[in-house]
Amino acid sequence: MPTSQSTRQVEREFRALLDAGAQLHCDGRSRRRPLSLLRDGYTPKHKVELFGNTFYFANVRQNPLLRFFVVYVVPPHTGRGAPRIHARIFYKDVSLLWRCGSHIVYNDEELWIGKGDVRTRGEGEHDIVETAEYTTDLPFEMQTALELLMRRTSTVRRDTEVLARVLRNAPPHRIEAYPDFTRPRRRAAACRDNLIHGGKRVARFTRRNDPSSLVFVPGYDPDFSKRGVVEATPTRSASYGGEVTRYRILSKNRSVQHLFFAAPRHVWLAPPQALTTELSSYGVRTIDVSVDDDLSLPGYEYHFLEYEGEPDSLHSQIPEGFAGAPNPSDPDRSDTSAWLDRMPVVAAFRRRVLGRR
Repeated sequence: MPTSQSTRQVEREFRALLDAGAQLHCDGRSRRRPLSLLRDGYTPKHKVELFGNTFYFANVRQNPLLRFFVVYVVPPHTGRGAPRIHARIFYKDVSLLWRCGSHIVYNDEELWIGKGDVRTRGEGEHDIVETAEYTTDLPFEMQTALELLMRRTSTVRRDTEVLARVLRNAPPHRIEAYPDFTRPRRRAAACRDNLIHGGKRVARFTRRNDPSSLVFVPGYDPDFSKRGVVEATPTRSASYGGEVTRYRILSKNRSVQHLFFAAPRHVWLAPPQALTTELSSYGVRTIDVSVDDDLSLPGYEYHFLEYEGEPDSLHSQIPEGFAGAPNPSDPDRSDTSAWLDRMPVVAAFRRRVLGRR
Protein backbone atom coordinates (compact mmCIF):
# COMPACT_ATOMS: atom_id res chain seq x y z
CA MET A 1 0.00 0.00 0.00
CA PRO A 2 1.11 3.65 -0.39
CA THR A 3 2.74 5.10 2.70
CA SER A 4 0.82 7.59 4.84
CA GLN A 5 3.31 10.40 4.15
CA SER A 6 2.10 13.68 2.69
CA THR A 7 3.15 14.65 -0.83
CA ARG A 8 5.47 17.29 0.65
CA GLN A 9 7.12 14.75 2.94
CA VAL A 10 7.66 12.35 0.03
CA GLU A 11 9.25 15.04 -2.12
CA ARG A 12 11.54 16.19 0.71
CA GLU A 13 12.64 12.61 1.40
CA PHE A 14 13.46 12.04 -2.27
CA ARG A 15 15.47 15.24 -2.56
CA ALA A 16 17.35 14.29 0.61
CA LEU A 17 18.42 11.06 -1.13
CA LEU A 18 19.84 13.09 -4.02
CA ASP A 19 21.54 15.55 -1.67
CA ALA A 20 23.18 12.60 0.12
CA GLY A 21 24.76 11.41 -3.14
CA ALA A 22 22.20 9.09 -4.76
CA GLN A 23 22.51 9.13 -8.57
CA LEU A 24 19.40 9.49 -10.75
CA HIS A 25 19.58 7.53 -14.03
CA CYS A 26 17.33 7.86 -17.06
CA ASP A 27 17.48 5.96 -20.37
CA GLY A 28 15.56 8.32 -22.64
CA ARG A 29 16.14 11.80 -24.02
CA SER A 30 16.72 13.16 -20.52
CA ARG A 31 19.57 10.73 -19.80
CA ARG A 32 22.20 13.50 -19.84
CA ARG A 33 20.12 15.76 -17.63
CA PRO A 34 17.91 13.42 -15.57
CA LEU A 35 17.30 16.07 -12.90
CA SER A 36 15.42 18.09 -15.55
CA LEU A 37 12.51 15.73 -14.91
CA LEU A 38 12.17 17.19 -11.43
CA ARG A 39 12.51 20.77 -12.67
CA ASP A 40 9.77 20.13 -15.24
CA GLY A 41 7.22 18.94 -12.69
CA TYR A 42 7.75 15.16 -12.48
CA THR A 43 8.43 15.33 -8.76
CA PRO A 44 7.59 12.43 -6.45
CA LYS A 45 4.25 12.75 -4.67
CA HIS A 46 3.62 9.22 -3.39
CA LYS A 47 5.73 6.37 -2.04
CA VAL A 48 5.35 2.58 -2.06
CA GLU A 49 7.73 0.07 -0.47
CA LEU A 50 8.01 -3.58 -1.46
CA PHE A 51 10.67 -6.23 -0.74
CA GLY A 52 13.23 -3.64 0.28
CA ASN A 53 12.66 -1.56 -2.87
CA THR A 54 11.27 1.97 -2.69
CA PHE A 55 9.10 3.46 -5.43
CA TYR A 56 8.52 7.20 -5.67
CA PHE A 57 5.57 8.13 -7.89
CA ALA A 58 4.92 11.40 -9.68
CA ASN A 59 1.26 12.18 -10.33
CA VAL A 60 -0.53 10.03 -12.90
CA ARG A 61 -0.51 11.24 -16.53
CA GLN A 62 -2.39 10.30 -19.71
CA ASN A 63 -1.59 10.21 -23.41
CA PRO A 64 -3.91 9.01 -26.21
CA LEU A 65 -2.86 5.39 -25.60
CA LEU A 66 -1.85 5.02 -21.95
CA ARG A 67 -2.49 6.07 -18.39
CA PHE A 68 0.86 6.03 -16.62
CA PHE A 69 3.15 7.21 -13.84
CA VAL A 70 6.73 8.43 -13.94
CA VAL A 71 8.27 6.34 -11.16
CA TYR A 72 11.67 6.54 -9.49
CA VAL A 73 12.80 3.05 -8.45
CA VAL A 74 15.31 2.78 -5.61
CA PRO A 75 16.60 -0.82 -5.27
CA PRO A 76 18.07 -2.02 -1.97
CA HIS A 77 21.49 -0.47 -1.52
CA THR A 78 24.36 -2.97 -1.40
CA GLY A 79 26.66 -0.56 0.41
CA ARG A 80 29.02 -0.25 -2.57
CA GLY A 81 29.15 3.11 -4.31
CA ALA A 82 26.41 5.71 -4.45
CA PRO A 83 22.80 4.47 -4.44
CA ARG A 84 21.23 4.40 -7.90
CA ILE A 85 17.74 5.67 -8.68
CA HIS A 86 16.10 4.62 -11.96
CA ALA A 87 13.41 6.64 -13.73
CA ARG A 88 10.78 4.28 -15.16
CA ILE A 89 7.30 4.34 -16.67
CA PHE A 90 4.54 2.27 -15.01
CA TYR A 91 1.41 2.09 -17.16
CA LYS A 92 -1.99 0.43 -17.17
CA ASP A 93 -2.47 -2.06 -19.98
CA VAL A 94 -5.85 -2.62 -21.64
CA SER A 95 -5.95 -5.99 -19.84
CA LEU A 96 -6.16 -3.85 -16.63
CA LEU A 97 -2.71 -5.01 -15.47
CA TRP A 98 -0.09 -2.47 -14.44
CA ARG A 99 3.22 -2.92 -16.26
CA CYS A 100 6.63 -1.32 -16.57
CA GLY A 101 7.68 -0.18 -20.04
CA SER A 102 11.06 -1.62 -21.05
CA HIS A 103 11.75 0.79 -23.93
CA ILE A 104 9.85 2.66 -26.66
CA VAL A 105 9.65 2.93 -30.44
CA TYR A 106 8.66 6.53 -31.08
CA ASN A 107 8.83 8.29 -34.43
CA ASP A 108 6.58 10.20 -36.83
CA GLU A 109 4.69 7.03 -37.74
CA GLU A 110 4.69 4.91 -34.59
CA LEU A 111 4.35 4.99 -30.83
CA TRP A 112 4.86 1.57 -29.26
CA ILE A 113 5.88 0.80 -25.71
CA GLY A 114 8.27 -2.11 -25.19
CA LYS A 115 6.91 -5.31 -23.65
CA GLY A 116 10.09 -6.69 -22.12
CA ASP A 117 11.87 -9.92 -22.96
CA VAL A 118 11.32 -12.00 -26.08
CA ARG A 119 11.12 -15.70 -26.86
CA THR A 120 11.53 -17.74 -30.02
CA ARG A 121 9.14 -20.40 -31.25
CA GLY A 122 9.26 -22.53 -34.37
CA GLU A 123 6.60 -22.28 -37.03
CA GLY A 124 7.24 -24.42 -40.09
CA GLU A 125 10.65 -23.68 -41.50
CA HIS A 126 10.95 -20.33 -39.73
CA ASP A 127 11.50 -19.21 -36.17
CA ILE A 128 9.27 -16.44 -34.90
CA VAL A 129 10.51 -14.00 -32.27
CA GLU A 130 7.69 -12.60 -30.14
CA THR A 131 7.36 -10.50 -27.03
CA ALA A 132 6.82 -12.10 -23.64
CA GLU A 133 4.57 -9.36 -22.31
CA TYR A 134 4.18 -10.96 -18.89
CA THR A 135 7.84 -10.14 -18.17
CA THR A 136 6.78 -6.48 -17.70
CA ASP A 137 3.89 -7.25 -15.31
CA LEU A 138 4.47 -5.48 -12.01
CA PRO A 139 4.19 -7.60 -8.85
CA PHE A 140 0.64 -8.54 -7.94
CA GLU A 141 1.41 -7.26 -4.43
CA MET A 142 1.77 -3.74 -5.91
CA GLN A 143 -1.21 -3.67 -8.26
CA THR A 144 -3.71 -2.45 -5.67
CA ALA A 145 -1.42 0.40 -4.61
CA LEU A 146 -1.25 1.60 -8.22
CA GLU A 147 -5.04 1.56 -8.49
CA LEU A 148 -5.33 3.59 -5.29
CA LEU A 149 -2.78 6.16 -6.47
CA MET A 150 -4.54 6.53 -9.80
CA ARG A 151 -7.86 7.24 -8.08
CA ARG A 152 -6.30 9.85 -5.78
CA THR A 153 -5.82 12.21 -8.73
CA SER A 154 -9.00 14.09 -9.60
CA THR A 155 -7.57 15.75 -12.73
CA VAL A 156 -5.21 13.75 -14.95
CA ARG A 157 -2.89 15.86 -17.09
CA ARG A 158 -2.34 14.89 -20.71
CA ASP A 159 1.30 14.26 -21.55
CA THR A 160 2.71 13.14 -24.90
CA GLU A 161 6.40 13.88 -24.29
CA VAL A 162 7.68 12.26 -21.13
CA LEU A 163 7.63 8.65 -22.37
CA ALA A 164 10.44 9.46 -24.80
CA ARG A 165 12.29 11.42 -22.12
CA VAL A 166 12.32 8.46 -19.71
CA LEU A 167 12.40 5.37 -21.95
CA ARG A 168 15.16 4.41 -24.38
CA ASN A 169 13.94 5.04 -27.93
CA ALA A 170 14.66 1.93 -30.01
CA PRO A 171 15.00 1.65 -33.80
CA PRO A 172 11.81 0.80 -35.71
CA HIS A 173 10.77 -2.86 -35.43
CA ARG A 174 12.98 -3.58 -32.42
CA ILE A 175 10.84 -5.52 -29.96
CA GLU A 176 13.64 -6.87 -27.73
CA ALA A 177 14.31 -5.17 -24.43
CA TYR A 178 17.85 -4.00 -23.77
CA PRO A 179 20.35 -5.89 -21.57
CA ASP A 180 19.63 -3.86 -18.44
CA PHE A 181 16.15 -5.44 -18.54
CA THR A 182 17.10 -8.97 -19.64
CA ARG A 183 20.40 -9.46 -17.78
CA PRO A 184 18.88 -9.83 -14.27
CA ARG A 185 16.44 -12.38 -15.69
CA ARG A 186 19.23 -14.44 -17.27
CA ARG A 187 21.26 -14.32 -14.07
CA ALA A 188 18.32 -15.45 -11.91
CA ALA A 189 17.34 -18.25 -14.31
CA ALA A 190 20.91 -19.58 -14.41
CA CYS A 191 20.38 -20.99 -10.92
CA ARG A 192 18.11 -24.00 -11.37
CA ASP A 193 16.97 -23.81 -7.76
CA ASN A 194 15.24 -20.52 -8.61
CA LEU A 195 13.04 -22.03 -11.31
CA ILE A 196 9.37 -22.72 -10.69
CA HIS A 197 8.62 -26.41 -11.42
CA GLY A 198 12.04 -26.66 -13.04
CA GLY A 199 11.04 -24.06 -15.63
CA LYS A 200 8.35 -26.36 -17.07
CA ARG A 201 4.73 -25.36 -17.57
CA VAL A 202 2.49 -25.54 -14.52
CA ALA A 203 -0.69 -25.21 -16.63
CA ARG A 204 -1.37 -26.43 -20.15
CA PHE A 205 -4.10 -27.46 -22.57
CA THR A 206 -3.98 -31.16 -23.35
CA ARG A 207 -5.95 -30.75 -26.60
CA ARG A 208 -5.39 -28.12 -29.23
CA ASN A 209 -8.01 -25.38 -29.41
CA ASP A 210 -10.02 -26.88 -26.54
CA PRO A 211 -10.28 -24.65 -23.44
CA SER A 212 -11.98 -27.42 -21.46
CA SER A 213 -8.75 -29.46 -21.64
CA LEU A 214 -6.86 -27.09 -19.31
CA VAL A 215 -5.00 -28.89 -16.52
CA PHE A 216 -2.68 -27.68 -13.76
CA VAL A 217 0.24 -29.56 -12.31
CA PRO A 218 -1.13 -30.62 -8.90
CA GLY A 219 -0.45 -27.96 -6.29
CA TYR A 220 -0.06 -25.07 -8.71
CA ASP A 221 -3.81 -24.61 -9.19
CA PRO A 222 -5.50 -21.77 -7.27
CA ASP A 223 -6.66 -22.32 -3.71
CA PHE A 224 -10.22 -20.94 -3.77
CA SER A 225 -10.70 -21.40 -0.01
CA LYS A 226 -10.78 -18.37 2.29
CA ARG A 227 -7.15 -19.03 3.20
CA GLY A 228 -6.11 -18.89 -0.43
CA VAL A 229 -7.90 -15.67 -1.39
CA VAL A 230 -5.59 -13.07 0.13
CA GLU A 231 -6.86 -9.89 -1.52
CA ALA A 232 -10.00 -8.63 -3.28
CA THR A 233 -9.89 -5.06 -4.62
CA PRO A 234 -12.65 -3.30 -6.59
CA THR A 235 -11.91 -0.92 -9.43
CA ARG A 236 -13.87 0.30 -12.45
CA SER A 237 -13.54 -0.09 -16.21
CA ALA A 238 -15.82 1.40 -18.84
CA SER A 239 -14.59 -1.20 -21.36
CA TYR A 240 -15.81 -4.02 -19.12
CA GLY A 241 -19.13 -2.45 -18.18
CA GLY A 242 -18.58 -1.15 -14.65
CA GLU A 243 -17.01 -2.56 -11.50
CA VAL A 244 -14.14 -5.03 -11.87
CA THR A 245 -12.81 -6.80 -8.78
CA ARG A 246 -9.25 -8.12 -8.66
CA TYR A 247 -8.70 -11.30 -6.62
CA ARG A 248 -5.16 -12.29 -5.64
CA ILE A 249 -5.16 -16.02 -4.90
CA LEU A 250 -2.34 -18.30 -3.78
CA SER A 251 -1.69 -21.68 -5.32
CA LYS A 252 -2.42 -24.73 -3.19
CA ASN A 253 1.29 -25.42 -2.72
CA ARG A 254 2.00 -21.73 -1.98
CA SER A 255 4.65 -21.59 -4.71
CA VAL A 256 2.88 -19.21 -7.08
CA GLN A 257 0.01 -16.72 -7.06
CA HIS A 258 -2.85 -16.01 -9.43
CA LEU A 259 -4.71 -12.80 -10.23
CA PHE A 260 -8.34 -13.08 -11.34
CA PHE A 261 -10.46 -10.24 -12.74
CA ALA A 262 -14.23 -10.43 -12.25
CA ALA A 263 -16.30 -8.00 -14.35
CA PRO A 264 -20.10 -7.97 -14.81
CA ARG A 265 -19.84 -10.38 -17.77
CA HIS A 266 -16.21 -11.54 -17.86
CA VAL A 267 -13.77 -13.50 -15.72
CA TRP A 268 -10.14 -13.78 -16.80
CA LEU A 269 -6.68 -14.47 -15.31
CA ALA A 270 -3.38 -12.67 -15.50
CA PRO A 271 -0.27 -14.75 -16.14
CA PRO A 272 0.61 -16.27 -12.74
CA GLN A 273 3.58 -14.99 -10.78
CA ALA A 274 6.14 -16.46 -8.43
CA LEU A 275 6.27 -15.45 -4.77
CA THR A 276 9.95 -14.57 -5.04
CA THR A 277 11.07 -11.21 -3.67
CA GLU A 278 13.91 -10.27 -6.04
CA LEU A 279 12.96 -7.39 -8.32
CA SER A 280 15.01 -5.81 -11.08
CA SER A 281 15.55 -2.06 -11.35
CA TYR A 282 12.40 -2.07 -13.51
CA GLY A 283 10.37 -3.18 -10.50
CA VAL A 284 9.46 -6.57 -12.01
CA ARG A 285 10.21 -10.11 -10.89
CA THR A 286 13.18 -11.87 -12.42
CA ILE A 287 11.69 -15.40 -12.20
CA ASP A 288 8.81 -16.54 -14.44
CA VAL A 289 5.99 -19.03 -14.04
CA SER A 290 5.57 -20.97 -17.29
CA VAL A 291 2.02 -21.67 -18.59
CA ASP A 292 0.27 -21.96 -21.94
CA ASP A 293 -0.36 -18.47 -23.27
CA ASP A 294 -4.09 -18.93 -23.82
CA LEU A 295 -4.63 -19.41 -20.08
CA SER A 296 -4.28 -15.66 -19.72
CA LEU A 297 -6.43 -14.14 -22.44
CA PRO A 298 -8.02 -10.90 -21.21
CA GLY A 299 -11.79 -10.45 -21.56
CA TYR A 300 -11.22 -8.57 -24.83
CA GLU A 301 -8.26 -9.33 -27.09
CA TYR A 302 -6.91 -8.20 -30.47
CA HIS A 303 -8.94 -9.51 -33.43
CA PHE A 304 -9.18 -7.27 -36.50
CA LEU A 305 -8.76 -7.11 -40.25
CA GLU A 306 -5.93 -5.03 -41.63
CA TYR A 307 -6.68 -3.75 -45.12
CA GLU A 308 -3.50 -4.11 -47.14
CA GLY A 309 -4.91 -5.00 -50.52
CA GLU A 310 -6.19 -8.45 -51.45
CA PRO A 311 -6.72 -10.58 -49.48
CA ASP A 312 -7.25 -8.72 -46.21
CA SER A 313 -5.01 -9.79 -43.34
CA LEU A 314 -6.57 -11.01 -40.08
CA HIS A 315 -4.64 -10.17 -36.92
CA SER A 316 -5.91 -12.17 -33.99
CA GLN A 317 -4.65 -13.25 -30.59
CA ILE A 318 -7.83 -15.24 -29.92
CA PRO A 319 -7.88 -19.01 -30.61
CA GLU A 320 -9.55 -19.81 -33.89
CA GLY A 321 -13.34 -19.98 -33.68
CA PHE A 322 -13.67 -18.31 -30.27
CA ALA A 323 -13.79 -14.58 -31.15
CA GLY A 324 -17.00 -12.91 -30.03
CA ALA A 325 -18.44 -9.44 -30.59
CA PRO A 326 -16.11 -6.44 -30.85
CA ASN A 327 -15.65 -4.21 -27.83
CA PRO A 328 -17.97 -1.19 -28.32
CA SER A 329 -15.20 1.26 -27.33
CA ASP A 330 -12.34 -0.56 -29.10
CA PRO A 331 -13.47 -2.44 -32.23
CA ASP A 332 -9.97 -3.90 -32.75
CA ARG A 333 -10.59 -6.14 -29.70
CA SER A 334 -13.20 -8.87 -29.50
CA ASP A 335 -14.91 -10.73 -26.68
CA THR A 336 -13.06 -13.87 -25.52
CA SER A 337 -15.80 -15.20 -23.21
CA ALA A 338 -16.45 -18.19 -25.45
CA TRP A 339 -12.92 -19.39 -24.63
CA LEU A 340 -12.63 -18.19 -21.04
CA ASP A 341 -15.92 -19.57 -19.77
CA ARG A 342 -15.07 -23.08 -20.95
CA MET A 343 -11.85 -23.22 -18.92
CA PRO A 344 -12.44 -25.34 -15.78
CA VAL A 345 -10.50 -22.91 -13.60
CA VAL A 346 -12.85 -20.05 -14.54
CA ALA A 347 -15.93 -22.18 -13.84
CA ALA A 348 -14.48 -23.16 -10.45
CA PHE A 349 -13.69 -19.52 -9.63
CA ARG A 350 -17.21 -18.40 -10.48
CA ARG A 351 -18.69 -21.14 -8.34
CA ARG A 352 -16.40 -21.05 -5.29
CA VAL A 353 -15.36 -17.40 -5.06
CA LEU A 354 -18.17 -15.48 -6.76
CA GLY A 355 -20.86 -17.93 -5.63
CA ARG A 356 -22.49 -18.22 -9.03
CA ARG A 357 -22.32 -20.48 -12.03
